[in-house]
Amino acid sequence: MGNSYAGQLKSARFEEALHNSIEASLRCSSVVPRPIFSQLYLDPDQHPFSSADVKPKVEDLDKDLVHRYTQNGSLDFSNNLTVNEMEDDEDDEDMSDSNSPPIPYSQKPAPEGSCTTDGFCQAGKDLRLVSLCMEQIDIPAGFLLVGAKSPNLPEHILVCAVDKRFLPDDHGKNALLGFSGNCIGCGERGFRYFTEFSNHINLKLTTQPKKQKHLKYYLVRSSQGVLSKGPLICWKECRSRQSSTTCHSIKPNSSVSSTATPENGTTNGYKSGFIQTDAANGNSSHGGKSSASSSTPARPGNYSLSPRPSFASGDQATMFISGPPKKRHRGWYPGSLIPQPGLVVPIPTVRPLSRTESLLSTPVPQTPLTGILQPRPIPAGETVIVPENLLSNSGVRPVILIGYGTLPYFYGNVGDIVVSPLLVNCYKIPQLENKDLEQLGLTGSQLLSVENMILLTIQYLVRLGPDQIPLREEFEQIMLKAMQEFTLREKALQMGAQCTPVSPGQLPWLARLIASVSQDLVHVIVTQNSLAEGISETLRTLSEMRHYQKLPDYVVTICASKIRGNEFCVVVLGQHQSRALAESMLTTSEFLKEISYELITGKVSFLASHFKTTSLGDDLDKLLDKMQQRRGDSVVTPFNGDLNEYVSPQEAAAMIPTQNLDLGNETFQIYQPQLTVARKLLSQVCAIADSGSQSLDLGYFSKVDFIIIVPRSEVLVQQTLQRIRQSGVLVDLGLEENGTAYQRAEKYVVRLDNEIQTKFEVFMRRVKQNPYTLFVLVHDNSHVELTSVMSGSLSHGEPGHGLADRVINGREVLEAFNLLVLQVTSCPYTLQTQQSRISTSNEVHWMQLDSTEDVSCEEKLYFGLNEYSKSLQWGITSPLLRCDETFEKMVNTLLERYPRLHSMVVRCYLLIQQYSEALMALTTVASLRDHSTPETLNIMDDLLSCPGKNRSGRGHMLILRVPSVQLAMLAKERLQEVRDKLGLQYRFEVVLGNPASELSVAAHFVARLKTWRGNEAEEWVPRTYQDLEGLPCIVILTGKDPLGETFPRSLKYCDLRLIDSSYLTRTALEQEMGLACCYVSKEVIRGPTAALDLSGKEQERAAASENDTEELLIDLERPQSNSSAVTGTSGSIMENGVSSSSTADKSQKPPPTPSFRSPVPSAGLDEGLSAGPAGPGELLKQECDSLGPPLASSTTAKPSPSSSGPGVLPWPGPPGRAGRPPQAALPPVVILSKAAYSLLGARRGGKLPAAAALLPHPDVAWASPLRPPPPAHAGPEEQSLYYRRWTATRPHHADHGNPPDPASGARACHPRRLLLSGPPQVGKTGSYLQFLRLLFRMLIRLLEVDVYDEAEINTDHSESSEVSQSEGEPWPDIESVSKMPFDVSVHDPKYRSMSLVYTEKLAGVKQEVIKEPKAEEPRKRETMSMMLTKYAAYNTFHHCEQCHQYMDFTSASQMSDATLHAFTFSSSMLGEEVQLYFIIPKSKESHFVFSKQGKHLESMRLPLVSDKNLNVVKSPIFTPSSGRHEHGLLNLFHAMEGISHLHLLVVKEYEMPLYRKYWPNHIMLVLPGMFNNAGVGAARFLIKELSYHNLELERNRLEELGVKRECVWPFIVVMDDSCVLWNIHSVQEQTSQPMETGVSSKNVSLKSVLQHMEATPKIVHYAILGIQKWSSRLTSRSLKVPFSRCHVHDFILLNIDLTQNVQYDFNRYFCEDVDFNLRTNSSGLLICRFNNFSLMKKHVQVGGQRDFIIKPKIMVSESMAPILPLQYVCAPDSEHTLLAAPAQFLLEKFLQHASYKLFPKAIRNFRSPVLAIDCYLNIGPEVAICYISSRPHSSNVNCEAVCFGGLLLYLCDSFVGADLLKKFKFLKGATLCVICQDRNSLRQIIVRLELEDEWQFRLRDEFQTANSSDDKPLYFLTGRHV
Repeated sequence: MGNSYAGQLKSARFEEALHNSIEASLRCSSVVPRPIFSQLYLDPDQHPFSSADVKPKVEDLDKDLVHRYTQNGSLDFSNNLTVNEMEDDEDDEDMSDSNSPPIPYSQKPAPEGSCTTDGFCQAGKDLRLVSLCMEQIDIPAGFLLVGAKSPNLPEHILVCAVDKRFLPDDHGKNALLGFSGNCIGCGERGFRYFTEFSNHINLKLTTQPKKQKHLKYYLVRSSQGVLSKGPLICWKECRSRQSSTTCHSIKPNSSVSSTATPENGTTNGYKSGFIQTDAANGNSSHGGKSSASSSTPARPGNYSLSPRPSFASGDQATMFISGPPKKRHRGWYPGSLIPQPGLVVPIPTVRPLSRTESLLSTPVPQTPLTGILQPRPIPAGETVIVPENLLSNSGVRPVILIGYGTLPYFYGNVGDIVVSPLLVNCYKIPQLENKDLEQLGLTGSQLLSVENMILLTIQYLVRLGPDQIPLREEFEQIMLKAMQEFTLREKALQMGAQCTPVSPGQLPWLARLIASVSQDLVHVIVTQNSLAEGISETLRTLSEMRHYQKLPDYVVTICASKIRGNEFCVVVLGQHQSRALAESMLTTSEFLKEISYELITGKVSFLASHFKTTSLGDDLDKLLDKMQQRRGDSVVTPFNGDLNEYVSPQEAAAMIPTQNLDLGNETFQIYQPQLTVARKLLSQVCAIADSGSQSLDLGYFSKVDFIIIVPRSEVLVQQTLQRIRQSGVLVDLGLEENGTAYQRAEKYVVRLDNEIQTKFEVFMRRVKQNPYTLFVLVHDNSHVELTSVMSGSLSHGEPGHGLADRVINGREVLEAFNLLVLQVTSCPYTLQTQQSRISTSNEVHWMQLDSTEDVSCEEKLYFGLNEYSKSLQWGITSPLLRCDETFEKMVNTLLERYPRLHSMVVRCYLLIQQYSEALMALTTVASLRDHSTPETLNIMDDLLSCPGKNRSGRGHMLILRVPSVQLAMLAKERLQEVRDKLGLQYRFEVVLGNPASELSVAAHFVARLKTWRGNEAEEWVPRTYQDLEGLPCIVILTGKDPLGETFPRSLKYCDLRLIDSSYLTRTALEQEMGLACCYVSKEVIRGPTAALDLSGKEQERAAASENDTEELLIDLERPQSNSSAVTGTSGSIMENGVSSSSTADKSQKPPPTPSFRSPVPSAGLDEGLSAGPAGPGELLKQECDSLGPPLASSTTAKPSPSSSGPGVLPWPGPPGRAGRPPQAALPPVVILSKAAYSLLGARRGGKLPAAAALLPHPDVAWASPLRPPPPAHAGPEEQSLYYRRWTATRPHHADHGNPPDPASGARACHPRRLLLSGPPQVGKTGSYLQFLRLLFRMLIRLLEVDVYDEAEINTDHSESSEVSQSEGEPWPDIESVSKMPFDVSVHDPKYRSMSLVYTEKLAGVKQEVIKEPKAEEPRKRETMSMMLTKYAAYNTFHHCEQCHQYMDFTSASQMSDATLHAFTFSSSMLGEEVQLYFIIPKSKESHFVFSKQGKHLESMRLPLVSDKNLNVVKSPIFTPSSGRHEHGLLNLFHAMEGISHLHLLVVKEYEMPLYRKYWPNHIMLVLPGMFNNAGVGAARFLIKELSYHNLELERNRLEELGVKRECVWPFIVVMDDSCVLWNIHSVQEQTSQPMETGVSSKNVSLKSVLQHMEATPKIVHYAILGIQKWSSRLTSRSLKVPFSRCHVHDFILLNIDLTQNVQYDFNRYFCEDVDFNLRTNSSGLLICRFNNFSLMKKHVQVGGQRDFIIKPKIMVSESMAPILPLQYVCAPDSEHTLLAAPAQFLLEKFLQHASYKLFPKAIRNFRSPVLAIDCYLNIGPEVAICYISSRPHSSNVNCEAVCFGGLLLYLCDSFVGADLLKKFKFLKGATLCVICQDRNSLRQIIVRLELEDEWQFRLRDEFQTANSSDDKPLYFLTGRHV
């Protein structure tokens, strides 16, 4: 029993306890038997737990304890001394104090017929170690064998199997509570209680069975396999400390250290200061045995609401009766529970000394070696006897705030006092690092003296006044301020004399002086000897006071002791303050248990009977019955009638409201802010993927799947399901079919309850089975119940404990590479601590709502906590945030009368009475009106009258927040009863909002809702609060926390009067206020905001209106203006003198229009608005919960989610509604308790509400009492950093176990975890559902590539070439190809705007046909999206397992592993030596030959033509690339199917470092610096030159090895960096219609394409091989010819041997390949294109040739007009603007655009082309060029009959002579253009070619490119043919 989970009562336990109780009472000599409850829950050996649902009657308990602890009935204090457990190897029998017999422990009798022999289990199986030592014992995983000692068999050890989680670790820590064990003898498993287990193994104990006492040793197997006794089980924390912590005096230890450890304290973050050693906890692990009778000094009691030992869990309440608490929860508290009367209470001492022992160490008795306990008297001065009946007499339970120094022992009636560690930490100055001290403005030396601390404390208490309670956070800031002041003063006084501190002698009168201004609220008592004197005096005075006498609120007791220095503590006597302080020490769970205990045990009966009568003194029930009789059967009309109109119930049920609601338009929209946040999430995911940490590889996934985990709330589950269904996200992500998505949605939302395990396992199986799907685990409301699994057994049956931790932080989730975790919350503080698992960079916060660029276009504005706080400054008669003063006064009176009840119980009973009486006052007993508070009356009046106003029957919703489920049920029953007796059951509904259950609404109300909704199915029932839209109802919302449920627009009132001082954390207050947060429509935001500056841009969001009803109506009937302007008050904003764009500007207030000037009418908002049926909250939230209009983009086409678990989802609707007057909508009115109001409302000087400075969450603690205040106007990012620096998790928090990185000390953040935070109800659900959609689209985008999709140009299929090869041939036949004519026309679509190449066919083409397309501007090239396949080439953004090695080197050190090699060769074309650099990674050195010394690069290895290896591509691949270090498709791993290949990147010198960074494993060929500005021609020229030179070197090298020169492989591949996919095509014959033959294509790898081409027969006879460009328009006709002899581009197999004498033009920027192809062909060499292969080119938007921006060499001004192509040339020596661009580039660009000027005769005259000798240059699409080679024996087009329209001579060489030119005929007026390197050679050419004979030149026809002379301009001369 002692080790049971103290959760729900099991009937077996109850029976057992009852049986034992009866038996004990029969044996007991004392008069009062021990109460059953105390036996169940208060067993001396039982340790603190929290879920005591059933507790003892206190009076019995007191008597019982008194009897039990003294034999003669009188209290004997002489030897009440601390007795400690002695857990030594000897199993001592119980040693009792001489005064008290041991309490008999009566065991359950063994079952009939079972074995009871010692050493055997009840099944008769032997358990003794001697008989089992050789046995092989099977035990389950996670269990250990341990030895138990039986008192009856001292020489034997019994073998047991125990789950190791319930055993301690080596330090005596971390044993879970409870027990789990198996019997080794009979094999019975699953003993959950040690009691039950000890019975089973026949331990036959006389004391309470405890695992700590009876499980002694670990059992170990020796090397021989013998099981033997092993080490002792270390139940205590390290025994080695015993000697050091023993203190040889019973006096409290006075040397106490101040430790700077993070606090592990209570709810309010007050650190216990215990280093958790049992010795330090007042019960060191040695000393005598502790039996129930040993009077142990118990610790000062924590607040308990009844004078019984209360059991609040954990920190602040730990019961010490016997040994240390073995079950520990949340650190451990000096303020522990009320001990039993007659016990001495040792109180911890506090003294800031820097020693390392525990802070509040407790007295530890000396243990004489004999083991006989010597009684030691306690000095009288150090004890305080708590007077009897203190609470009963005074009505106050004093709270003693631990101050500084040694607190005395308390004994006597200690149940009536509470010791609170609230401010104790403020007096302990921690050691901070220097940087922190600097941040705080302190110097390390500056500590406050005790005197100063005392004075500050008194001053603070004086300042608090009668209403407020001390707040730790406030006082810490005061201490910090004081220390800063001292620092400043020290600095100022460093020059002069030192300032004199307060001397101890001055202290008493200074203290009294400060207290004197407090109007007797603060008293100071100064004593000489010890604090005990002052405390005793205070308590004595208190017990003798009469109720009517005035008490001080605080008594500050100062002990000015000569020996110990000054010590002090504060005794809080104020009725309000003491209760609030005590209650605030309990966590939410604890006080809810406290309340349930009070209700179960009937302690509330006095209170209940008080409320049986009305305020007028009548018996309430009788009064109600009388009214029911008077009314008879009839009921109040449901709607459209007054409260005094009655109808029969049948008639009432049959009444049907008008269906004029526009709820039908449930379109789902995503608004701009939601989209923005979704995009922020997406970019964060991309950032994780790009971070290089290899934690997320987006390129790997092709699908998105998700699961949403929500807290235990049925409504929240339904609400999330609704969002998913309406958003269509399941269909959009391709997870479900359209038809089934509705039903299937349920598997995507999981509730954190006991079923989660199975559902989650299914999900994790899906994660493992689908590695290519990216799963997103959304943890919504992730701040709720974030407790760790490890602390699970301490929760005592709290459901949901540790479940979130098990799911979110489970190993599987952390390790799954395809799983992202998104934690969504409106209160992120508990996730932002020093131990946070989320990296700061992975936090995405909702946009600061006041920073939206142009709020004016948003139709809805968010109205949240800040706006509520600010609305208090509007100065309107009915504020939105209210405190019901009358109610508070009533509460205070009642609280004084019932000091033993929790204040929430009292408040709740009063609230129920208030609402009941208001109902009666409004219907029948008008005289009760004066006895209801105006607030309550007002609310009920509105609720009842609204439905009566018209036929629609719509009304408001009122939320009553009652956290305790029992109280909520009570409230519901009571209000329903009153309602029904008054005949209002058809007027409004009372709904219990219990998270654990579904909504239950009466059938006639469901019918009404269905009518309003119109098209609902027969079986429809409301499942979410939003479904109750328009229903007049009271929702009693219960549960520990509101969980983010969204409320309808008809919510008008939020009654939070029960949320009191138990809610002193930021999260708690913000959650409660979150109920009312919503979006408000713009029209509302009017008068108040124009009149008041609401600090900052948030002005437009503040919503309220002071206009009276008529004005509001006029106002709102205006048609809404378009979304860019806001509807004005009377007229548009423009009339008010403010343009729509400046609405967001806080400095401009619209001047008031006449409608504003009328004085505010006396009617408050409520009255002014209750005229029509729709409530303010309703119109207000009538659109989607987001700030913006629906997006015009693709998101509107698909409806998508628009709100968040905490998010509003009202539907859009026009401002005026048909059939009833439109109304303005205001946010719900919130009624708060005084405590909450003072925290939320206090905004002095634009400061944050006080709530912002509170402890952020009960599960975290402040890391230091010295810390800066929270940043005032900080955004969420700064707040996050603040909390991450200054808060630490408590031990039971799920992040507490997050281990720091051993190296850096930083916490490990999980790389794939994100946090989305935003205020409550702002639209987070919509946002994350949209994020899923965007993520999916992006993954699809990552798997897609935009490739060019353009049909070939200049095609003419009219005649197929005469010489064709048969279709099925895989390779070209050299004979056939050489007989084909070369097709000089360029077909590549990228050359659409280039000059046509003249052919004889072209001469016949009508020019008009060509005219149209050619004249157009550069057009956007067509692209098509294609899915990437496994054979694609990739850029740097692709990461995957396979090519990981290929892309990256294994470690950073390898960057240096690549070596740089110079390679020099001479080039005849350049006429000089060229030095290139190779950068060769170690892994690629095998492709090269190095000199014998190993350092000098000799050549690149080439294979032989005869090599037949199937898995090799022979040709080296060269890829020139520029400006595309990230985007170039240079990863050929997949395209080459992972085989080894030789790939060289050809890069410019200045780009080399970038390419090296991104492609460290690639071989780089670095061009000389002189080519940094060169075009692609230079790269191709150098590739070819280098390759030929290398071919010669390899031939020489291999010749020495006996290989013939011609056998060396002469081909290289030159391909662009944008080639992405390769395809193979085949023609499918279709029998039916022979014309319609289809083309089937298949994606193939680059490897297979190259291998196929390299296998071409007689390949060495081809000069160039290529493939065609892919297009979706590829037809079977174009494939009829498998091979063509025509131009090839972008991807070529080049024979460098055959083309040795044909060079690329290294000057060229454009068309270098066309030029090269024409020259190759005219040299008689074969070019062949494989038509059955095609190449897809990716549309890459960066890099390549687009990078030259032509700018003036000397910039005159930034904003210059663009430079036109005709300005690229100028007359030589002119004053023209010189340009910073290469001369050749300017020339080519000029020629493209200047054909009109240069060759007018050839424009659109293809019969008269321009003759270009030895070159092809693009001179514009209107002109054709006839290419002629000047080389002898070259093959040229036949142009005998052609009359040329112009002549182009470009850098002519010596082959061009005058004779050659004389062969050609020119038109009269044809033009000539001669281009040369300089003016000199220009003149020489004209002379050499005898041009002046036929051409006429003028001096002004000479031009140069617009370069400076340093840039070597090109010169050209134009002339006319004569």
